[in-house]
Amino acid sequence: MSDTITEGAPAPDFSAIDQSGTEHALSDYRGRKVVLFFYPRDMTPGCTTEACDFRDNYARLTAKDVALFGVSTDSMESHQKFDDKHDLGYPLLVDADGTMAERYGAWVEKSMFGKKFNGVRRSTFIIDEEGRVEKVWPNVKVTGHVDEVLDALGA
Repeated sequence: MSDTITEGAPAPDFSAIDQSGTEHALSDYRGRKVVLFFYPRDMTPGCTTEACDFRDNYARLTAKDVALFGVSTDSMESHQKFDDKHDLGYPLLVDADGTMAERYGAWVEKSMFGKKFNGVRRSTFIIDEEGRVEKVWPNVKVTGHVDEVLDALGA
């Protein structure tokens, strides 16, 4: 379990494939703001609501030249089905072993039915044009979250 990175810190670089197999690295987006949201699982109710909220506001993000990425430990195939079913239209990055979540402090110990396990904590990061963490939401509540992100971006 790690602590969430702090605002003002350099954002950990990453390189990951999305649902179509396209590779994305944070360094490729220098000069643009990046919104990175970590979510536990494709097709689950809360994650679907969050992903669709970002989809419904995607034009507002792209109008501000913001790159948006969803990240979970699901496979490329699972991400493709999720995107196909909900017509998300933005990259869902594959973090199969949780390394990216770990580097961002979104990989935590969880508990369900008395059993402890490691998993993704719903978290969102805005990364500025120079690759520094501008804003962190370490424990996201889905309802109203996209509006918080848009407000922070001035979108």
